[in-house]
Amino acid sequence: MIDSLLSISPLDGRYREKIRHLENYFSEYALIRYRVFVEIEWFIFLCNEVCLEGTRPLSATELKILRAISTNFELPDAARVKAFEAKTNHDVKAVEYFIKEHLGAYPKLALLSEFIHFGCTSEDINNLSYNLLLKDFSAKEFVPMLYGVLEKLFEMAKKYKAFPMLAHTHGQPASPTTLGKELINVVARLQKQITGFKQIKLTGKFSGAVGNFNAHAIAYPKVDWISVSHRFVTYLGLVPNAYTTQIEPHDTFAELFDATARINTILIDLCRDSWTYISLGYFKLKTVAGETGSSTMPHKVNPIDFENAEGNLGMANAFLKHFSEKLPISRMQRDLTDSTVCRNIGSAFGYSILAYKNLLAGLNKVEADKKRLEEDLNANWEVLTEAIQTVLRKYRVPNAYERLKTLSRGKKLTDKEIHAFIKQLKIASDDKKRLLELTPASYTGLAIRLVDSFNLS
Repeated sequence: MIDSLLSISPLDGRYREKIRHLENYFSEYALIRYRVFVEIEWFIFLCNEVCLEGTRPLSATELKILRAISTNFELPDAARVKAFEAKTNHDVKAVEYFIKEHLGAYPKLALLSEFIHFGCTSEDINNLSYNLLLKDFSAKEFVPMLYGVLEKLFEMAKKYKAFPMLAHTHGQPASPTTLGKELINVVARLQKQITGFKQIKLTGKFSGAVGNFNAHAIAYPKVDWISVSHRFVTYLGLVPNAYTTQIEPHDTFAELFDATARINTILIDLCRDSWTYISLGYFKLKTVAGETGSSTMPHKVNPIDFENAEGNLGMANAFLKHFSEKLPISRMQRDLTDSTVCRNIGSAFGYSILAYKNLLAGLNKVEADKKRLEEDLNANWEVLTEAIQTVLRKYRVPNAYERLKTLSRGKKLTDKEIHAFIKQLKIASDDKKRLLELTPASYTGLAIRLVDSFNLS
């Protein structure tokens, strides 16, 4: 409790328990664990796949020993790495020394220890580590969380597909829609962006100090290092990028962050509309026993979940925008600005995940108020003038729009006034009958059909 009170970031303080599971991907401990994994797998690859001169094939027991270093990596191990870093003032070199220390307990493996970190620059290890943690986080946490939001919205869209609602354009009453149709619009947008997010293939580099395999080619000139690098990066589940400087240019990172920001922007839009629908009374909020809405106004039930979600999504997007603009830029063959920025990736996704939880909490607390929806529709019969003037155009009646404009612009019309106007029209009886039967609640076009025809994939 005390530690959380002293935390500078609310992600590590006030909201820590809600996003604590993200420590597995974005904490410094997690980053070190991923570095250890990459170093170990590269060592194994050199021995068993490349069969590099000076190495030898590793036994099943040795493979088990080596992989246990990363699979069993715990906080005390990370502390040991940090102890090495305190001496070296270099975080990746510290990982190398940590692994070599482990190999010291196994004389036969210790003889091969100089092949730990062989031919690598720190960025070879770092870029693959960040790529892998983002890949894992996306598959295990991010996409499933988004699908949770998507499925909730789809459920609500189906539930409210036939609930007529007065639409608003420019904040003014407009042609009616249904609440479900407005929700399915969000579902469609969100699904498209999630699909795009999943299609992004993260690229990794593994080519030495400035991306040319300089040291590799000198030490082992007969080895096809370009092919070796390609095979290793592919083995890790990433797309190889052979054309880099010291650093992978982070273009696919930018794609990923931009895609995330687009998703978040859609949800900001949803939060603001949901807030407005609550304000209009279209949504009513469920009360929670013991909860306080206002410290002075006892009647208040505030839409705080949507407000919190909007704020956290904005925080996330501020980070994501900077990442997308900054990370693809590096002075000459490398500077260290990307390293500092990459350490904050967890903040962007932490605020995103927190926002999705806020949003789901809000969506689970709202219920459509059918009576209030009907009241607003019945108070705005003038929205039917669109239908009337369109039917008149069908009959090529001159100045149809202008006639309805004179009747309705800036005015509130009753059902009697609308019916009186329709009755005097010289149009076919079936069209007149259809217009006379029309109400704001029934004037929803093909909204229900559009909801029913949407396929959630």
